[in-house]
Amino acid sequence: MSSDTTGFTWFKSSHSGSEGDDCVEVAIAEQAVHVRDSKDVSRPAFVVSREGWGRFVGFASGS
Repeated sequence: MSSDTTGFTWFKSSHSGSEGDDCVEVAIAEQAVHVRDSKDVSRPAFVVSREGWGRFVGFASGS
């Protein structure tokens, strides 16, 4: 999976504050989900499979 995120649409969590608080952004690609630090977008994103991201979100939400 490539870590090139040029042209991706990034989404910030609805739980993120508007004051520059700690938060992440995600970009959903065809085969993977890219995750980056919203405060330092110049750093590389990390990549997880869509299935792995689904399991993480399910775990985090208590489902």
